[in-house]
Amino acid sequence: MTELPLAQTIRTAGTWTGPAVRCALTYEQRFFRRRKLTTEDGWSFIADFERTVSLDHGDALKLVDGRLVEVVAAAETLLAVTGPDLPRLAWHIGNRHTPCQVEATRLLIRDDPVIAHMLGHLGASVTGVTEPFAPEGGAYGHGRTHSHDHGHTAHAH
Repeated sequence: MTELPLAQTIRTAGTWTGPAVRCALTYEQRFFRRRKLTTEDGWSFIADFERTVSLDHGDALKLVDGRLVEVVAAAETLLAVTGPDLPRLAWHIGNRHTPCQVEATRLLIRDDPVIAHMLGHLGASVTGVTEPFAPEGGAYGHGRTHSHDHGHTAHAH
């Protein structure tokens, strides 16, 4: 077994208070079952859950000794999508099961040249940015959007 501190409890954003160290994680890094993580202060711990979890910016991991580690969405390479018909562009992004952060005046997606090309043909302006990524959850308000695969039976179309 490891000598590192252990976290097995998640406190969702807005439900916890108190001092916490921060741990910056990309969108992909916030999806796991068991992982060694390192805080911005430089100390490591093990996060170990019964099932795979999808952490959101502002969630906190509670270590067994009571300390809290705040999950922070790390800056990553993204595409900012703007255009005159944002709902239509969002529909095309969603139709490709691409994670998307929806804002009032733009959409943020991961850097994907194929999707960027498609959006350009639809009249969108696509600009590279580096910032935190917090896309919408699944259709029922939780979970993740996974890449589209017709070989599975997890959902019907």
